[in-house]
Amino acid sequence: MEKIRSTCLNNKKRLKYGLLILLILAGVAFCTISVYVALSGKQYIYSVDKLPEVDAVLVLGAYVFPDGTLSNMLNDRLLTGYELYALGKAHKILVSGDHGQRNYDEVNAMKTFMLKGGVPGQDVFMDHAGFSTYESIYRARDIFKVKKLVIVTQDYHLRRAVFIARELGLEAYGAAADRHDYGPVMYQYRLREMLARNKDFFLAVIIKPQPTFLGEVIPVSGDGRTTDDKY
Repeated sequence: MEKIRSTCLNNKKRLKYGLLILLILAGVAFCTISVYVALSGKQYIYSVDKLPEVDAVLVLGAYVFPDGTLSNMLNDRLLTGYELYALGKAHKILVSGDHGQRNYDEVNAMKTFMLKGGVPGQDVFMDHAGFSTYESIYRARDIFKVKKLVIVTQDYHLRRAVFIARELGLEAYGAAADRHDYGPVMYQYRLREMLARNKDFFLAVIIKPQPTFLGEVIPVSGDGRTTDDKY
């Protein structure tokens, strides 16, 4: 009986040690992937003056308040995208975000910003089904036929976006839109970003699933006003 108890205790210890080792390995893999994605994307993030000319500037969506007011993050992304267009880095702007419900619309708010800044409507394309970073970039490639682009978002997010685009075969560069201190919420965003980097590593490198929606091809070489009624 004593021998059986001793064997059971030893087995429990081995199981605990085994689980501990698995947790450590999982943690190392998690951190390694996050760092790899960040460093891979970072090398293509340039200052505005060093960015090459591209097919389009892709501005990724962010929160829009119920009254239509842009969040600070989104406003800064749009300002940066507008400046790139004004400097001639691209002749087309693609705004991509969430318009999955009639009462929540990021992309029309984004296009309105550009129109108020004097960008002609034909130069602003809306992707109404950019429900995630991965989907926005996949659709930029397959629906809007972009081959060479500058992605605009905040730096913490930009590294992953550029990594995804490069893995999907695009010649992608990044322009960081960090114009403000966004406050304590950034700690939460950065933690979530580590999770998102791991998720998108497997999506972009291994699985490569199609986005929620594809649909008809709308090349950015055409007229952006054709996207005005695509919801």
